[in-house]
Amino acid sequence: MASSRKVIELFYDVVSPYSWLGFEVMCRYRNVWNIDLKLRPAFLGGIMQGSGNKPPGLVPNKFLYMTTDLHRLAQYFQVPISPPADPFEAMFEKGSLSAMRFVAAVQEREVGGDKQVEQVSRELWMRIWSQDKDITQPASLSEAAMKAGLSASEVEELLKLSTQEMAVNDNSSHQCGSGHQYQYIHFFHYLTLSLYSLPQAFGFPLAVCHVNGKAEVFFGSDRFELIAHCIGEKWMGPQPAAAKL
Repeated sequence: MASSRKVIELFYDVVSPYSWLGFEVMCRYRNVWNIDLKLRPAFLGGIMQGSGNKPPGLVPNKFLYMTTDLHRLAQYFQVPISPPADPFEAMFEKGSLSAMRFVAAVQEREVGGDKQVEQVSRELWMRIWSQDKDITQPASLSEAAMKAGLSASEVEELLKLSTQEMAVNDNSSHQCGSGHQYQYIHFFHYLTLSLYSLPQAFGFPLAVCHVNGKAEVFFGSDRFELIAHCIGEKWMGPQPAAAKL
């Protein structure tokens, strides 16, 4: 008998504060809505470059607006966003490639769910977007992973996995699908993931709702009402647990 649960894939990168908002809200709703949430850590830099999109931080007026916007959103969504002292350096000079390779390595090694992926991703967001700390160095990744509950030996293995070169079958890179079909692409090639599977992708967070054999794509952290409508569920605000009381 086919499951009636809807599948929602959430593509994100920890360099994106808007991704953090989408991530936390979807994690809150994963046990409220009748959905299976699939976390898809990916490399935003590759998506931006491949689609020809321009980050809002590179447009002066958008950058000024973003600072105010994030403060308001942090309060509304109750996510502890506090921009780093030098957002340009954190986002564009340092970037997130090593961090997202590490998260993808966590996902590749995790069995029976994505709890570790969720916890490590959250700790990395906390570092860059709440504590103004580095997310590029091995020591930084180690600290985040151990705070997320991983052991020292697990972290050592993941660091090795996230930095070693591995070949990927060229043909498999052009497949598309959902669920386990995405695992054929090694984390070094996450920058191509959405471009091959979702040619319309241009930024994160990106939610892909699979309903009745059709994929509906939603960009941004302000489309939750539409997502709820799409999957036949009710949007109860950013804190569904509190709304139920």
